[in-house]
Amino acid sequence: MSRESVLEVEDLHKTFFVGFMRKRIEAVRGVSFAVQRGEIFGFIGPNGAGKTTSIKMMLQLIFPTRGQVKLFGQSSLNPDARRRLGYLPENPYIYSYLRPLEFLDLCGQLTGMDRRQRRQRAEALLHRLGIAHAVDRPIGRLSKGMTQRLGFCQALLHEPELLILDEPFSGLDPIGRKEIRDLLMELKAQGRTMLLTSHVLSDVELLSERVGIVRQGRIVAYGALDDLLRPEVRRVEVELSDVNPILYAQLERATQSVQKLDENVTLAVVEGDEGVPSLLKMALDAGARVLAVTPHRETLEDLFVRKAVAEQHERREA
Repeated sequence: MSRESVLEVEDLHKTFFVGFMRKRIEAVRGVSFAVQRGEIFGFIGPNGAGKTTSIKMMLQLIFPTRGQVKLFGQSSLNPDARRRLGYLPENPYIYSYLRPLEFLDLCGQLTGMDRRQRRQRAEALLHRLGIAHAVDRPIGRLSKGMTQRLGFCQALLHEPELLILDEPFSGLDPIGRKEIRDLLMELKAQGRTMLLTSHVLSDVELLSERVGIVRQGRIVAYGALDDLLRPEVRRVEVELSDVNPILYAQLERATQSVQKLDENVTLAVVEGDEGVPSLLKMALDAGARVLAVTPHRETLEDLFVRKAVAEQHERREA
């Protein structure tokens, strides 16, 4: 039995007319998908694919040329439905002269929270996001990463059921990205639903159960990652030590590629996994030691590139 859909996007189109000559630009061309309760849904695509335009239509920041958006089974125009979502834009605009608590207090007032609730939630989130030490600084003096964390605080302030996160890892260092990934998994465990866009596809693959890939305003892949990614082994990396020159020459002929990682470690790459047993036998017979055998399957990045190449091929054929 499928889970309830908390966000439904049906045949969404957006056409802009720009410039003096009113040039027609079709930014979104029939995007449809659903986000199920309690999941993290990855909504990905290259720059200019229509992701942010689609999100703005979901939020009614702009209106679609055609199609509709439903939140919790209701029209996205319904104020009660919209109160149940939180939004982190790609480039959050935060008043630079305010301090973090002042900014969050303003956000809480806009969502109808009472004064005591605003204060308690704001202080808890500033501690949870690791920026409580900067509570007395004007926001304009915060780093990009700290400002991004403050943007998360405002998105979470009123405890929304649905979060729409546009490039949430922007401006974060590796430690910050890890902390935000942990936060998102914590929110998912609490039953929150999230739509996530990011150019860091490894993070999307780690967090998401299902994805939609959009290119040139159209969905080109949609579904569970387990169904979209090819299950077969694409290549196997074998790390060896004590490789003599004769064995190295044999590996060059028998593998896709071979290289020395350092003076005593050689990396051989085999296409697929069928040739691995013979490679290992060759190495062991020559007196080498096997340090690691690492199979690699298709990743979300591989799928992303595969769909891009297929689309380019289709356009050339047309």
